[in-house]
Amino acid sequence: MTQTSYEKYNLKEVINASGKMTILGVSKVSDRVKKAQAQAGDSFYEMADLSKQTGAYIAKLVGSEDALVVSSASAGIAQSIAALIGQGSRYHLYHPYERRGEKREIIMPKGHNVDYGTGIDVMIAQGGGELVEAGYANRCTSEDLEMMITDQTAAILYVKSHHTVQKSMVSIEEAIKVAKGNNLPFILDAAAEEDLTGYIQMGADLVIYSGAKAIEGPSSGLVVGKATYIEWVRMQGLGLGRSMKIGKENILGFTQALEDYVTNGSESGEAMKARLAPFVKSLNEIPDVSCRSIQDGAGREIYRAEVTISGGKSASEVITELKAKSPAVYTRDYRSNNGIIEFDIRAVNEQEMLKITTRLSEIMQ
Repeated sequence: MTQTSYEKYNLKEVINASGKMTILGVSKVSDRVKKAQAQAGDSFYEMADLSKQTGAYIAKLVGSEDALVVSSASAGIAQSIAALIGQGSRYHLYHPYERRGEKREIIMPKGHNVDYGTGIDVMIAQGGGELVEAGYANRCTSEDLEMMITDQTAAILYVKSHHTVQKSMVSIEEAIKVAKGNNLPFILDAAAEEDLTGYIQMGADLVIYSGAKAIEGPSSGLVVGKATYIEWVRMQGLGLGRSMKIGKENILGFTQALEDYVTNGSESGEAMKARLAPFVKSLNEIPDVSCRSIQDGAGREIYRAEVTISGGKSASEVITELKAKSPAVYTRDYRSNNGIIEFDIRAVNEQEMLKITTRLSEIMQ
């Protein structure tokens, strides 16, 4: 009998009720994606040509001038920053941190400088940029962005994410207007977002996505945007991007996942709510547990089970106990200090929901 990876390597089984999280391997991939990866694994390609041709194919699917598959959204940020600083310079490509008069300042709203597993500022620095924060943690306006622009500004970076401060922040459209008005490139980090066309239509110059989150591909990232800028990003594969290279299997696996996503979309909010309903009902039957269905705080069509813990245990203690055994149940714990745990069911099936209910019932008893 074939051993599972859990058995072979003495690993805990994991139920991922936290969402598309890097620490858990992000997403499950479809059979079509696995087939594309297997075919790639059995084949050889001129890798430069594979990069260009898959990029051109993806660009047609999403309505951008060009596109590039990279190893992750983080790599996409670092390589995009380096590209806009170097602007196609071969010297800069091999000496990305040596100053020769390049503009290196990257302006970003202060409330967007978040930790998503590492800091956005770390990726800016890795790309050779110098972060300039605009506004305050709880407020950034168009005027706040504009006043930080100098003759050393290389680009404006905006982070569209539930991790960032949501209130009193300049909108994407307003930030793009500032960038255009000052002839600056506009980079949008949209790692976990589902809209693959709207941001380019708004006027963003480079948009960066995670390949393994909403798109449900293998470990990968995507940069779409203006052809000249994408070519500069592609050049970084011969520079600092060399340490972030992506293999043929994941390039073709991701391209298949994106094609499927464009064709079929993801689970609708209504379908998610329908799947949540019996789960919420069963959780409400557990002592000292109150549960309801809520929408994602950043307004995405994602619905989760919000559990409020009362009684003798804290939410943090419950979260720790949920992870302690196999299967380890991982949840969203951003609001645990307020006694709240969220369960994201996008990658959770009915059988796993039953296991979660049973485990939580045992803990609360």
